[in-house]
Amino acid sequence: MIDAIGREKPDRGGSGRRSSAVVAALMLGLSLLPGSWPEAALGAALTADQVRTRIAAADGAPDLADLELSGLDLAGLDFQGADLRGSVLKETNLEGADLSGANLDLVILRGANLKGATLAGVSAFQTVFSGGDLEGADLSGAQIVAKFERSNLKGANLAGANLAADMTNQSMGLMRAHLNKADLSGANLAGATLGRCAAEFADFSGADLEGADLARCELAGADFTGANLAGADFTGADLRGARFEGAAGRDRARGLD
Repeated sequence: MIDAIGREKPDRGGSGRRSSAVVAALMLGLSLLPGSWPEAALGAALTADQVRTRIAAADGAPDLADLELSGLDLAGLDFQGADLRGSVLKETNLEGADLSGANLDLVILRGANLKGATLAGVSAFQTVFSGGDLEGADLSGAQIVAKFERSNLKGANLAGANLAADMTNQSMGLMRAHLNKADLSGANLAGATLGRCAAEFADFSGADLEGADLARCELAGADFTGANLAGADFTGADLRGARFEGAAGRDRARGLD
């Protein structure tokens, strides 16, 4: 569906969101070359009060797409179902905010505070969370192809989340989750799909990975000390230098022979 200025409106379905994000990237003139990620968006800068006004006045899901919202204090706000596609929220305070079901495709959240935030069911295609604080955040059931390098995901809930590589857009290079040096200690990744992810030197110590799919992931130097690996799939993963001391259920994991 196309709006009055020729921009594709967001599709609230999982696969539709990813297709919409690709079209949006092309329409905005972003360079989506292999391995590249957006670092800027076109749009007006709003104050925190203006954001609150937009949310309060919205008839349905708030439209907050293509805006500059960096550095604002938006802690605890209700963004449920909001369209934030293409917006920039670098170092924004979103602690405790409710972003469940929101469209975060192409959003820049580098260094943002998302501690304890609710992101259940979000779409985050080519989103940048790098260096952010997502400790205790709820990303359960989310559809994610994003960058989390050096992010704090300690104790986060990613149960049932899909972080697997997007194999439908290979003309633009392998779009996959980047978790290199991320802290996922104590996180809930039960049933999560992370196929082909890049998670070198990531900390999974004490994490629940029961039934998780890590097939073909790059896990060199990753720490799985004390993690629950029952039913996890490591088939074809790069595990050079990975640590598994005290890991439970290792005998029931696949690909660790």
